[in-house]
Amino acid sequence: MAIAATASSSAATTTEHTHTRICPLCEACCGLEIRTRSSAEGTSIVSIRGNDSDPFSNGYLCPKGFALKDLHEDPDRLRQPMRRRADRSGFDPVSWEDAFEEIAQRLPPLRDQFGADAVALTIGNPASHKIGLFSYFPHLARALGTRNLFSASTLDQMPKQLACGLMYGHWLSVPVPDLPRTDLFICLGANPMVSNGSLWTSPDYRGKAKAMRARGGRIVVIDPRRTETAQAADEHLAIRPGGDVFLLLGLLHTVFEEGLVNLGRMAEHVEGLDVLRAAVADFPPERGAAHCGIAADAQRRLAREFATTPKAVLYGRFGTCKQRFGSLNSWLIDALNIVTGHFDVEGGLMFPKAAAFAANTLGKPGQGKGVATGRRRSRVGKAPEVMGEFPISCLAEEIETPGDGQVHALITVACNPVLSSPNGARLARALDGLDLMVSLDPYINETSRHADLILPPPSPLEDWHYDMVFAQLSWRNHARWSGPVVPAGPDTRGEWQTLLRLAAIVAGQPADADLQAFDDAALRAELKRQAGDQAEALFAMLDGDAGPARWLDLGLRSGPYGDGFGAKPDGLTLKQVRAAPHGIDLGELQPRIPEVLRTASGRIELAPAALLADLVHADAALRHPTGDELLLIGRRETRSNNSWMHNLPVLAKGRDRCTLLVHPDDAARAGLADGQSARLSNARGSLIAPIALSADMRPGVVSLPHGWGHDLAGSRLAVAARHPGVNMNLLLDDEARDPVSGTSVLSGIPVRLSADPS
Repeated sequence: MAIAATASSSAATTTEHTHTRICPLCEACCGLEIRTRSSAEGTSIVSIRGNDSDPFSNGYLCPKGFALKDLHEDPDRLRQPMRRRADRSGFDPVSWEDAFEEIAQRLPPLRDQFGADAVALTIGNPASHKIGLFSYFPHLARALGTRNLFSASTLDQMPKQLACGLMYGHWLSVPVPDLPRTDLFICLGANPMVSNGSLWTSPDYRGKAKAMRARGGRIVVIDPRRTETAQAADEHLAIRPGGDVFLLLGLLHTVFEEGLVNLGRMAEHVEGLDVLRAAVADFPPERGAAHCGIAADAQRRLAREFATTPKAVLYGRFGTCKQRFGSLNSWLIDALNIVTGHFDVEGGLMFPKAAAFAANTLGKPGQGKGVATGRRRSRVGKAPEVMGEFPISCLAEEIETPGDGQVHALITVACNPVLSSPNGARLARALDGLDLMVSLDPYINETSRHADLILPPPSPLEDWHYDMVFAQLSWRNHARWSGPVVPAGPDTRGEWQTLLRLAAIVAGQPADADLQAFDDAALRAELKRQAGDQAEALFAMLDGDAGPARWLDLGLRSGPYGDGFGAKPDGLTLKQVRAAPHGIDLGELQPRIPEVLRTASGRIELAPAALLADLVHADAALRHPTGDELLLIGRRETRSNNSWMHNLPVLAKGRDRCTLLVHPDDAARAGLADGQSARLSNARGSLIAPIALSADMRPGVVSLPHGWGHDLAGSRLAVAARHPGVNMNLLLDDEARDPVSGTSVLSGIPVRLSADPS
């Protein structure tokens, strides 16, 4: 966004400026106001606050936003490429030229010898906040031609994207709650008071929820823990971990049995209503009550309240996805909204309409090819491909297992799977057996410490940004651009440049090939696909030089609000968006069915075959009685959404956050007291953690936060190492997955609790 000078100091060589910016540290994407001071010695950050004039976040800012200063100034953040020493004792700085030359000497021969699948790619959540990473990663993936593509999606969100793809025709056609206009918000397995939305970009959930309740609305939270969201709700139902599918089936059964179906306008747009009715007929609330931990009468009451409230919405997220029946949960949540009339209407689930890059705004509206899954299977574990990738929990076995297609080289992009995925110790051992590993990462962390070369990105404050992803998931439509806040360092390369250079190397170009020509060719090819003979004329009209700016201008101008390259003079262009210092408000969510659909039938597929087939396994699970074992769930906190945030002093200070939450009754049975160290163990392993007694936990359930365990040799995260915490993934099975989506089972893990014998 625009940079405006606001003040000058008494010294003529010192100036202060105020910059508007989008926060890149979580999905909320809050607008920031950042003051800088520039002098002959450089530019420093003076202050960071919420931008009151931002039409999307309206001045809201959580504690993470202030940490941008710490991130920018972090002495552990890499400013130049690093190369592993020959004796593997550590890393030394190396020039960009030498780094790329070494990759050019080592990567193509490996690919030529072992085949394209011998090179694996992984990408993490931070890429969604960096337009250079997100828009140019596909260039590298296409150049490599590998089937071994992995991402953090199979640790988090793949069930939701799969369900939406099957129902609406595209992976990112994800409907979100219209919270400002609803009267009943049911929140299942999510904690938006902390996250401000997940696959739902909604800054200041607290303010929206408060306003909703002030006008008479109700909030019901369903979670094994009385979370921060539940504490501010009207009702909390403490579900048994892993029981979500049985609750959702009970709710749907009640809606059908009691004649509460109300499709409204959706009646002419749905396919499979009778199939869905038949599929849930054997799942009354009474049958699943013990498995979900919520009494049948409470289920029926909730179903009636939801179905008969004119403006209501059911939302489920992280907790619903990271379990055995994650895909069923994601499907049934949307199905419940649809059959009760709370879909594509004010106050229900609605589809955002992004200004650029949304596939559901391009091509012929209302119909498409839909999505396909399982087009291939992983070599070792035979896991199905979903959204073009395999489960990241398959990566270790693909490296370890000899044979055709074995992974010999790995490129990691903004991810730390050794810490974030199940059985990270196994993956760490596997990484040491690679012939080549390259990491694009700002830190020497638990994963990149295994790399031969680490290629660092610029600081977020040195780069410009536009939200390609989160504008497609936003509570309100908008277009916002962020300019750089501080000048880039002398040895800084943009992520798009790094990815394009790697793609050029794979394509057989020399390490010093002309990136401008390589980028021009890719852009011209896309324009030719879209515009045929008009491609060259449109190419000349695009704003910006090589890099994502021209792609963004193309996305905006050809998007639903765009100028159509002059056809709509008042439409959006990159120039117009850049000229709006606080962003452009594009209004409230509006009904988009059938226009948003990209299914082959042109209708909402209410009963996808792949999901119906998995109901057999849910039925089988109900035939086995529930055990009395202790179950482990994760949690996230505002200050520690991702593992690398633990290295930022402003977020790391204060109380110990890596504690094991235990209900007092469970602690008493194990002979444990508050603050005492306890052993948590199962067949996979064990760990020691300090316990914190909490009556907010459902009895029989304990909770550890995600993303800790910063005590591995070779990492260079000084602040995090002083408060390492423990990694709950030591107790997780890397072969336990939702077989439909490939997502790892990270919740509802049986464990034993005992005193620490040491």
